Amino acid sequence: MTLTGQQFTISSGDFAATVVEVGGGLRSFTYRGEDVTATYPETELPPKCCGGVLVPWPNRLRGGRYSFGGVSYQLPITEPARGNAIHGLARWARWVPVSHAPESVTLANDLVPQSAWPFEVRVEVTYALHPEFGLVVTARASNHGVGPVPFGAGFHPYVSLHGQPLKDVTLMVPASRRLLLDEAFVPVGVQDVTNTLYDLRLGPKLKTLRLDDALTGLEVRDGRGAAEVRTQSGGARVWFDETFHYLQVFTADDFRAGVPALAIEPMTCPADALNSGVGLIIIQPGGFWSGSWGITPLDR
Repeated sequence: MTLTGQQFTISSGDFAATVVEVGGGLRSFTYRGEDVTATYPETELPPKCCGGVLVPWPNRLRGGRYSFGGVSYQLPITEPARGNAIHGLARWARWVPVSHAPESVTLANDLVPQSAWPFEVRVEVTYALHPEFGLVVTARASNHGVGPVPFGAGFHPYVSLHGQPLKDVTLMVPASRRLLLDEAFVPVGVQDVTNTLYDLRLGPKLKTLRLDDALTGLEVRDGRGAAEVRTQSGGARVWFDETFHYLQVFTADDFRAGVPALAIEPMTCPADALNSGVGLIIIQPGGFWSGSWGITPLDR
């Protein structure tokens, strides 16, 4: 029995990937049979939001409350320990296949209007494999309603560490600033990373550093930026286009069954953007947003 619904497998050359119906997320991505991303069995739920699609907001929303257009809303609290609504409304929804070819699959989810989300948004995510560059993920959100919609998007892939401990992992993130968080893990300020442990621009080893941090001020060249994870057994480059202004980096010592992993999460906006407005996308009626990111394996 699969706990994530139908499994959609795609392949191209040495690459293969599996995308799941429940949540529309990425369950696995391999190169020559080796894991590029951390994975989990189809008989389990995604650990620690593995591969999740985070819409219509990524990360946390303080108290599950926000206001838009002069109206206040209260969403269900889905992170009880910190009193937040976390990672949107589509993680546990069944996504519908729009197309499924050997090298690509597109899944869609209609975020239906509800008491605390009275908007009509359709989100489509395409996972495609390129024989040279690996995994390419393209998302599109369309406003099918009669009024503007507040929107944010994020993705939650974990990079496989190939059995290596976090202390030996080399992490490069092209970010000049780090968000400062309060006890609810909601941003309250911004810090320049220069001369701090959070300056990852030159790719230091993690050693004792553990992260659950949003980094911004991302360097983008020719419309694309990239973070890199390297171990002595291989690594991966997580690239993103210029619509993603934040990377949430999360180190998991026990991703699953004692195995560590590292999440690099492209996000269009930071936590609590529905309240702060920082990075928030407003989609007008009939309009849409689109963005792309992907993963390329790296040699040792």
